Formats: sequence, structure tokens, C-alpha cells
Amino acid sequence: MIAALKGFVESTQDGACVLDVNGVGYLVSCSRKTLDRLTAKDGIQKLLVETRVSQDAITLYGFLDATEREAFRALNEVKTVGPQKALLVLSGLAPDQLASAIAAKERKRLAEVKGLGAATANRIIDEPAMQKWAVGRATPEADGTGAAAPTPLPETPEADAVSALLNLGLKRPEAERAVARAKASLGEGAGLNALITTALRESVR
Repeated sequence: MIAALKGFVESTQDGACVLDVNGVGYLVSCSRKTLDRLTAKDGIQKLLVETRVSQDAITLYGFLDATEREAFRALNEVKTVGPQKALLVLSGLAPDQLASAIAAKERKRLAEVKGLGAATANRIIDEPAMQKWAVGRATPEADGTGAAAPTPLPETPEADAVSALLNLGLKRPEAERAVARAKASLGEGAGLNALITTALRESVR
């Protein structure tokens, strides 16, 4: 599983960029906000990556920080949202703004995200997992409209192992339990590959 990439932005297109990593070009789908930040500076850049595997494709989704990646993961827990709609949401609202809208149940604000629609916006706001994600992130802004305090999550092998199991079709509680058992079995300092392999064995017990 690819968890991160570091290289030069070779080109961008609608909803994606090509990241040149030692001469290999990786096509990475990103939110509009991430693409804007990527093109605002030159040189080597790092993208956190969420890898999704389907029957006919391996798709990479890129993020400049762990906060956006965690919002993407949370959105993908909502039925019928999926990766592309999650990127639409994050193109229109930064993670702190999204948390604020969900916590305050600002349905109109979310529905106004280009390409999303009222039905999907309502589904996101009504999803208990999204409400849980937003709790603790939304704090009042000075202008009273509300915002979320960004709380970047640590990038750990355990978090990446959970992400890998989610990509393979496990539910989050099941994935988290399997990774916890794997970590207990392997001990501190276990690498990502070992965690994933052991967690997969634990998940079928």
C-alpha cells in the first residue's frame, strides 16, 4: 500500500495531479484546495496518500496534511458518498469548515458545495459517524459563524494499517480491533507491512 509520496508536481488536471517521484509519474486525485496549494510553490512536495483498490483500478488520493485525509476517511464512511464526492466536499469546504457545518447542522451551507446536492448533504450531516467526527473540532469563530479547530492526527503505522484494511473492505471497528491485536502481538516499533499482514490474520479469527 502507498501511504505517502514525495516528488515534483509534473502537471495538474481537473481533480488530479501527476507527481514525479524519481522519474515515475503517479496520477493522484486531490481536492481543488490541495491542488491550489500544490501549484502555489515549487520544488519537492510530499503528499499523504490513501490507496483504493478495485477490480479494475488502483486509485491514489492525495492530501497535504493529515487533517484533510482524516476528513476524507470520515466522509467515505457515509453511504453513497465515496471518494469522488468526498473530494468534492473538500474542494468546497476545508476540514475545519466542514466540521463546523456538520456540528451546526448547516444543511444549506453543505448543499451549496458545487456538484454535491441537498440529498447527499443531508445524508452527510445526519450520519452519526460524521457527527462523531465533528465533535471537538468545531469551535466558534470571532465573527460568530463557527469553525473547527484543526487537530492534525499523528501519522503512525497503526493509522496507515487501519486505512489499508478499510481499503480491503473491512469496517472501521473491525479494522481497528485487528490492528490493535496485531500491535499487541508484534510489540512497539512494528512496521507497516508486518502490521497489515498480522492484522489480516487477526481479522479472520
